[in-house]
Amino acid sequence: MLKIGLGAPQYGLFTDPATISGFAASVEAIGYDSLWVGDRALVPTQPRDPYPGGGPVPEEYRTFLDPIATLSFLAHATRRMRLGTSTLNAPFYSPLLLARSLTSVDILSEGRLDIGFGLGWSSDEYQAIGVPWQGRGARLEEILDILDHVWSGSSTAEHKGALWTIPSAHIETLPVQRPRPPVLLGGFTPATLERIGRRADGWAGVALPVPQLAYVISQIRQIAEAAGRDPDALRTVVRVNPVVTAEAAQNDAVPHRGTVVQVSDYLLAAHAAGADEVLIDLQQTARSAEELTDLAHRFHDQLSKG
Repeated sequence: MLKIGLGAPQYGLFTDPATISGFAASVEAIGYDSLWVGDRALVPTQPRDPYPGGGPVPEEYRTFLDPIATLSFLAHATRRMRLGTSTLNAPFYSPLLLARSLTSVDILSEGRLDIGFGLGWSSDEYQAIGVPWQGRGARLEEILDILDHVWSGSSTAEHKGALWTIPSAHIETLPVQRPRPPVLLGGFTPATLERIGRRADGWAGVALPVPQLAYVISQIRQIAEAAGRDPDALRTVVRVNPVVTAEAAQNDAVPHRGTVVQVSDYLLAAHAAGADEVLIDLQQTARSAEELTDLAHRFHDQLSKG
């Protein structure tokens, strides 16, 4: 059965606490399965790297709430929905403090956290944060190692790696979900697909053409099987950030632009191609909290028909 998620109000026009809590309660009542936050530190005025998918960086990203703080707020505002990151740029963070923050969200939400990690696309953000752009893949690997170790529940935690050293210590604050909250990884380079198949719980995917989407999912499954893992245990969540239009868009613009029916038809095709869950972020098309909620209603109605 297809699970349906939404981008949580977090940026642009939608950073008011009443909007966030009201929207979360409304879409939980509608029947949505999950809410997801993103991770943006700044919008460079002269970006050194192209924005994924082409075009300028969305202006809405210029105002962006912290993802962990927003998740903690959502944990209080909801009761049932899963809460996820799509995606958290893991190399930005100290792994020990990241473990503490994510564990806290899992505890405060009573075990409803899904963790999507990515590497980001902006070397400007890396420079501003003070983290090397080069070697970010290896950085993510060691972060995952540390998270797994800290969350293992062993009597003492200790780590000595290329980037971080943790002395023998007691870290007894553990996630509700055991052995850990699900970890999804974003991206679709060969190195990323190999990392997903080898050690992640699934793929935080994006809206690729359906044949390419099916190919990526099949590659991840093959890699997982070759690594001795159960490919059926892996999840795929496909994200789309559509500009929703009243009139039908050209086919080659869908799902990035189109009517509710056009975008929903793409998402249902993505589900048929292997996606377990779809994630719709409406903050780049809605101009008010009322429109954001109305679009959420319309998408859920349309997707539920499929």
